[in-house]
Amino acid sequence: MTDTDPTTTSPATVPLHDLRETIEERRATGQAARKQAPRSAQAHWDETARGHDALDTIVAQNAIRVPDLVPIRHGRMVASPWTYYRGAAAVMAADLASRPHSGLRVQLCGDAHVLNFGLWATPERNLLFDLRDFDETLPGPFEWDVQRLAASLVVAAREDGVKAATADEAVVTAVEAYRNQMARYATMTELDLWYDGTYVDSLIEYFAPADRGQLLVHIEKGSKRRTHRGAFAKLATMVDGQPRIDEAPPIRVTIDDDEQDALTDQFLAGYRMTLQEDRRHLFDRFTPVDLVRQVVGVGSVGMRVYLALLEGRSGDDPLFLQIKQAGPSVYESHLGPSQHDNHGARVIAGKRALQSATDIFVGWGSFQGRDYYVRQFRDMKIILDIELLAPILVEFAAACGETLARAHARTGDAVAISAYLGKGSQFATALRDFARLYADQNERDHTQLQRAIAAGTVESAPGW
Repeated sequence: MTDTDPTTTSPATVPLHDLRETIEERRATGQAARKQAPRSAQAHWDETARGHDALDTIVAQNAIRVPDLVPIRHGRMVASPWTYYRGAAAVMAADLASRPHSGLRVQLCGDAHVLNFGLWATPERNLLFDLRDFDETLPGPFEWDVQRLAASLVVAAREDGVKAATADEAVVTAVEAYRNQMARYATMTELDLWYDGTYVDSLIEYFAPADRGQLLVHIEKGSKRRTHRGAFAKLATMVDGQPRIDEAPPIRVTIDDDEQDALTDQFLAGYRMTLQEDRRHLFDRFTPVDLVRQVVGVGSVGMRVYLALLEGRSGDDPLFLQIKQAGPSVYESHLGPSQHDNHGARVIAGKRALQSATDIFVGWGSFQGRDYYVRQFRDMKIILDIELLAPILVEFAAACGETLARAHARTGDAVAISAYLGKGSQFATALRDFARLYADQNERDHTQLQRAIAAGTVESAPGW
């Protein structure tokens, strides 16, 4: 495979469960999974059973990152236990792999924490609530995503000063919503399941009438501001009659002309070939005009990320594309390598499988021996602030649980998973207990990073 190869893998799709089984056999498969991973055992967390050191796991990830950005990664992670959790997907992947699991496989999101659920515009310009990021996506046991969500609710609640009882309620609500929705999907036709989605009007119904007004205002403002034109007004200016992305070191920096030319002339040409044919025609109507290196997120800091500005033929028609490096999923060392030989292709395949609708410009490619995926930079993408979530955490948890169930049912066996979960709250109460224990572990791991930075063994720089 070369850097400009436009045919980067699309391997034959391998079913994640036996498509030949009858309904009765699928139920039996789910119930049998309880023997190898009892639902009550999901409550347990034993730090002594860890097969790795959390700090070593974090530092090992820096090998494929831009060296001068690594201290910023540490600076963002050390800011709080919550930001640490967001950046420590590899730590939790290793921890989950140390426990018995159900063996009921789905396409994992891989990082289903509470802020990885948000709103964005479908190709039909409707606001959809769904999972957002899929950098760690890989086939794996369904409960690993549910555990990642459950623990995140407790970590986020503590960050916001939410009472422990409310955090517990949020976890139970999310997991029960997942269980109930999975039972619903177990009875649906394949097409009805595939077409199902949570749009903004349905999302609002999760919340009490008194909370809906503020939420709608936040969504309306965000959808108007977080557009390509909004991004241009905030991030770009005209320089000598040409649109240019503003520098904001170290968050946005220009790159040398050779690198920019190679990205625009070679990488984008290969990426274009991964688009659906009709979307290539649309893409061809835009011309690249500027490109910078960008720092984004928490866990992604240090991975090579570029922000490309393209301009339509009218001259007042900006399109921002994010070109993001994709490394191996943090689950690959525990579950085996991806079937895709390009990790950008892995990310986009997971995104397309799990989301109810997908950005029309998603694609992938390779550049200088590294894999990348491409998506629109904003396009009405709305993430609820963690502070805004505090008074509505329980209701938001329900929306997340149901959304995660839909994503899993699209690729896994809803009948088997529903049979494993059963009709009672045993799984939910077990994950409530696990989430508390793992939030405690996350705080200890965060403290370990703090001490390493204080001792000078890990370099840190201001994160924001």
